[in-house]
Amino acid sequence: MFKQLTPALAVSPQISTADVRLAASQGVVCIINNRPDGEAPDQPPGDSIRTAAELAGLRYVAIPVDARGVDAAMVAAMADALATGKTLAFCRSGTRSTNLWSLAAAQQGGSIAEITATAGAAGYDVSGLAGTMAKLGGQP
Repeated sequence: MFKQLTPALAVSPQISTADVRLAASQGVVCIINNRPDGEAPDQPPGDSIRTAAELAGLRYVAIPVDARGVDAAMVAAMADALATGKTLAFCRSGTRSTNLWSLAAAQQGGSIAEITATAGAAGYDVSGLAGTMAKLGGQP
């Protein structure tokens, strides 16, 4: 269920409280929620995931990405959360989490080609973000 993007980051579709325990058992130290509450009726509330993460001793960060898209504060928050250590980021499908990671990686000077290839290997296409990645400081 978790798709490993980098050694320090996995992404996933919506997780449950049981998935938080599984992530902790795999060495994850931070859970990033990129899904806004109330997006779907069957979605567990973010607070239930937060509580499970805190009970497991994990850091929990909410950076909800909705139809308005991503802004600079979200990219900075993602980069900050990723600096914590091994992380699991989730949203409805894993796409928003991967997109936000790609922008944070580019802002830190990452190679756009490598970021795109890494996301592609996990089944996510971030090629449409290449221009934004370049504007954020991503290298070719």
